[in-house]
Amino acid sequence: MIRMIIVIFVNSIRFIYLLPLMRKMTKHPEKYSEEQCYRLARHLVRTMKVTGAIRTKAFGLENLPNEGGYMMYPNHQGKYDVYGIVSAHDKPCTVVIDKDKSYYPFVSELVELLHAKRLDKNDVRQGLTVINQVAKEVKAGRRYILFPEGKYVTRNKNKMSEFKKGCFKISLMSKTPIVPVALVNSYKVFNGVSLPTIVKTQVHFLEPIPYEEYKDMKTYEISDLVKSRIQEKLEEVVKKRKLRNDVM
Repeated sequence: MIRMIIVIFVNSIRFIYLLPLMRKMTKHPEKYSEEQCYRLARHLVRTMKVTGAIRTKAFGLENLPNEGGYMMYPNHQGKYDVYGIVSAHDKPCTVVIDKDKSYYPFVSELVELLHAKRLDKNDVRQGLTVINQVAKEVKAGRRYILFPEGKYVTRNKNKMSEFKKGCFKISLMSKTPIVPVALVNSYKVFNGVSLPTIVKTQVHFLEPIPYEEYKDMKTYEISDLVKSRIQEKLEEVVKKRKLRNDVM
């Protein structure tokens, strides 16, 4: 939380002219392409990382499909998760975000800039509408981030909670690749209470799961498959870190 306050305070002058620009771009999609909006979003994230002493290293970029849309399903660690993925993902992507959390200052403008989808967890009908809309857009070539855990546990220490099975219907409907994403130490950025020294996080884009591999599975089977691959990567990273510390 201390880091977030510092980032907002240090960038307050920038926000004065950037927020109107963000609103202008989202209100005039006929003038500003998705690529232009995404470039501005990544510029904002880079600025946040520099002023917040955040270092994010990306792995597995070669695993991202070169063409077409796909769903990215990451583990959920905290407020920085989307920013970390966007900073690592070169091509435009967007996110399905909890409606209640999407109207915070600055977050709301970024949500609009990315043309993200707001999901009302208390409205089943609205949720189904969002799932259908996202499936159509992914099938047409867009790239979406969706957190199967739904919410995160503060200071979770790279541990995962149960996945929501329903979110994988999007992939079954769109018949597009699934990209599991493993986030490491993302919880330390904005959810910690320590002084804002340099914090290092990792984003691992894992090998995609093609539609042909999961088309005959039930949603709970897909969920288990994605979760197991993310868990395997988290354990691998933790093990490497432990071995490195033992050597030192």
